[in-house]
Amino acid sequence: MDSRTGTVLWQRKPNLSLAPASTTKILSALVVLERRDASALATVPLEATKATGGTARLRAGERLSVEQLLYGMLLGSANDAAIALARDTAGSVARFVNLMNGKARSLGAQRSRVLNPTGLPQKGQLTTALDLAVLSRAALADPRFRKIVGTKSYPWQSAGWQGKLTNSNRLLEVYPGAIGVKTGETREAGFCLVAAAARGEASFIAVILNSTEASVWSDAATLLDYGFATGTSGKNPS
Repeated sequence: MDSRTGTVLWQRKPNLSLAPASTTKILSALVVLERRDASALATVPLEATKATGGTARLRAGERLSVEQLLYGMLLGSANDAAIALARDTAGSVARFVNLMNGKARSLGAQRSRVLNPTGLPQKGQLTTALDLAVLSRAALADPRFRKIVGTKSYPWQSAGWQGKLTNSNRLLEVYPGAIGVKTGETREAGFCLVAAAARGEASFIAVILNSTEASVWSDAATLLDYGFATGTSGKNPS
């Protein structure tokens, strides 16, 4: 997808419903940034500390900035940070999920259904490659989101641990012009990647779902290369 125009340059099964894994957190961040000041403080609820999968080892009652929690969610893919942000933004995870689905519909992501803010497997939580491209284009238009997902590492300090979050998006290290955005991986979803890159005025988004660790990175690079090489000419990438 051309980030500037929303034009889809190449697609294969763009409307196939698949599990999104942690690419769900793109939409979570969109809703948070729309409703919360990044400098505001959020209190970690007990519910967040019970999150499974990847976490930032948050402790109930500690107060962190919304911005720090966004880094935890988007760079560290921390599920406890996602739940803390959901509760802080909407008062409950259920209400936050409703906001997520409403936001997706308003942007034209009609085939996505969100059941949690983390992307952890839940029957019926589905998206499509086209919907993720649409959501990512909207998210990247926010400079706060763009700054976070383009950050390679972030110093972390909280009650549970101190250290450094490292962005799991390998393309930030190896692909010229890479600017984000989010990885995801579960047994159900396979390896998922939303990648974006910008060079000069040109900017493109590539989405790959239900892939393998061996091919997801090279396939994303191939699609981005195609965007920069051909623009809207309509030729198929090899």
